[in-house]
Amino acid sequence: MTGSDNTVVDYQVSGNVATITMKSGPVNALSQAVRVGLQDGVNQALSDDSVNAIVITSALPLFSGGADISEFKGGNLSPALPEVLNTIEQATKPVIAVLPGPAFGGGLEVALSCHHRITVKGNKVGLPEVNLGILPGAGGTQRLPRLTDAATALGMIVSGKPQPVTSLKGVFDVISDSAEDLSGDVSDYLASLTPENGIKRTCDIQIELDDTTKTVFEQTRAQVAKTAKGFFAPEKCIDCVYAAYTQPFEKGLETERELFMQCMNTPQARAQQHFFFAERAAGHVTDFDKSTPERDINKVAVIGAGTMGGGIAMNFANAGIPVTMLELKEEALEKGLALIRRNYENSAKKGKLTAQDVEDRMALLTGTTSYADLSDADLVIEAVFEKMEVKKTVFQALDEVCKPGAILASNTSTLDINEIATATSRPSDVIGLHFFSPANVMKLLEVVKTDDTAPEVIKSCMKMAKRIRKVAVLVGVCFGFVGNRMIEPYGREANRLLLEGASPEQVDKVMTDFGMPMGPFTMGDMAGLDIGYYVRQSRQEHIAHDPTYGAVANRLVEQGRVGLKCGKGVYLYEEGSRKPVPDPQVLKIASEEAERLGVTQRDDISDEEVLVRCMYTLINEGARILEEGIAAKPSDIDVIYVYGYGFPVYRGGPMKFADELGVKTLHDKLCEYRDKLGEYGQTWLQPSKLVTELAGKNGKFSDLQKKG
Repeated sequence: MTGSDNTVVDYQVSGNVATITMKSGPVNALSQAVRVGLQDGVNQALSDDSVNAIVITSALPLFSGGADISEFKGGNLSPALPEVLNTIEQATKPVIAVLPGPAFGGGLEVALSCHHRITVKGNKVGLPEVNLGILPGAGGTQRLPRLTDAATALGMIVSGKPQPVTSLKGVFDVISDSAEDLSGDVSDYLASLTPENGIKRTCDIQIELDDTTKTVFEQTRAQVAKTAKGFFAPEKCIDCVYAAYTQPFEKGLETERELFMQCMNTPQARAQQHFFFAERAAGHVTDFDKSTPERDINKVAVIGAGTMGGGIAMNFANAGIPVTMLELKEEALEKGLALIRRNYENSAKKGKLTAQDVEDRMALLTGTTSYADLSDADLVIEAVFEKMEVKKTVFQALDEVCKPGAILASNTSTLDINEIATATSRPSDVIGLHFFSPANVMKLLEVVKTDDTAPEVIKSCMKMAKRIRKVAVLVGVCFGFVGNRMIEPYGREANRLLLEGASPEQVDKVMTDFGMPMGPFTMGDMAGLDIGYYVRQSRQEHIAHDPTYGAVANRLVEQGRVGLKCGKGVYLYEEGSRKPVPDPQVLKIASEEAERLGVTQRDDISDEEVLVRCMYTLINEGARILEEGIAAKPSDIDVIYVYGYGFPVYRGGPMKFADELGVKTLHDKLCEYRDKLGEYGQTWLQPSKLVTELAGKNGKFSDLQKKG
């Protein structure tokens, strides 16, 4: 045996086979060093007369996670990945890719450039570049269609979703039954290679655009137009695959390179790549370090078995963690557990769970009506009615029964957790865990630290979030924390625009055209207008100076129009339908309220004004949150808004959108409408100090980004 070894790629020759093994933790990212190692390894094997075949594989549990995204920002890119893959494909000795585990992006493109591919059953591979606003740029769009059918190639490249290797007909030559069989299957396959079948270059495969394939392209384009509105890359992915069918291979590669660069230079790509890093940065906080101890969370209790409490409990059961659910009335408890079972059974009907999964998860859930049964819980999450006195009563009871070191968490969405903590003798154990509804579906978890929360409690909760597959963002205490505090001016301005003469449909359309999943009035109806009403009642000292605040919404609630749940709110709803139907009666109410309050209605409210007053004020509030240190960094706000409120990821989040727009433009537009709207504008549309400061020096929110 002969061999050489560098830090990231190992080269060994055994018998007449050269094995090139990637070993660059954690995911074999195709950094410059790995690319050099692959290219040097292939060239070394080609120049060694004793070598008859070349194997490219990985020492890690996965083959490769793809490109090193940090290189997108510059650096030495030579040799570029397409160059390395050309070296592999044009090799004059058979090259076999052996995938012990997943291959994504450039990692899969390496495998596609090899002459043969071997993997193991249960493995998944993917080309997820579209999620970064780009497309596979090292021949993936040209090679994959040559190995499999158009529907499979398009589905994989346009969606970016990983696929089971068993579903990729034509891509793999051998799929081993188990990891234990892989080595033997590789040896047998190598032994079966002959000069005639040894070199199968993917680039040499001829494919044609027949009528069936044309139909597949038409259907894919129609689907993308419907589901990927606002994104740039999906359509270009289709164009690239189309080129594989209509252009020679080399010309197709040129098309791919050209469209790749088009994608890279779009605001969508910048936004999606920003968000990729933002999500990872959310876990980097300065409140604890490696030496901070963690508390075990092996038993959880949830107070309240309603929709929110049940959804929270499901997260833990899904992760195999036992949960005790507490309700003071047996009837409410049984109703809550029955609802959870129904949710699981619905998932089973859709094929997402087996019948056994349902029973296993239900077995982890127990109910009680006694606080005494929570004495051994490691973490207790309160999900009761959003009233301070109710929350404090619960925490007082928990303080009496919970063991020392138990973490006491509130799911409050707006209330002061510092005040809630005063109901206990252990404020350092109290934290906010703000789940978003539906709690078993939404990925976001706002982790709210109080003035006293212990670092080990923060660390334990941030780590726990990963276990239950949530994206945790650490924030401080203020009204509404980050997400709901910022949505408040958004809703306030929407309601004020209605009072001034805009229609709910205009306001909602401006926001859905911007990319929000629904407009503020549809969202209010779905959540229940009574929720906002109670919040306004509790905040009277902050809003009493403006008698117009929420005036139309208040009238609607007082007339019993609380939204979708009763068939009428801002919109009307037919029985069994969630589709909003405009109601002229609401405009009449708005007109009456405007007259009563001395607000002049007008018919010149432009779409731009709606966008500035709803979205720009939301961003302005985000800037105040950064000033106050409630959020540690702008990208944390972006993660909260994309995962918690459906902010379009192709805009990167509100603070990234502001950077693309230009903070100076944001500032100037706020000032323009502030001045147009007189006393109201002076009160509510004043740019924050941070926006004014950044605008003054042509700065960006990203200038404030901290790593820690």
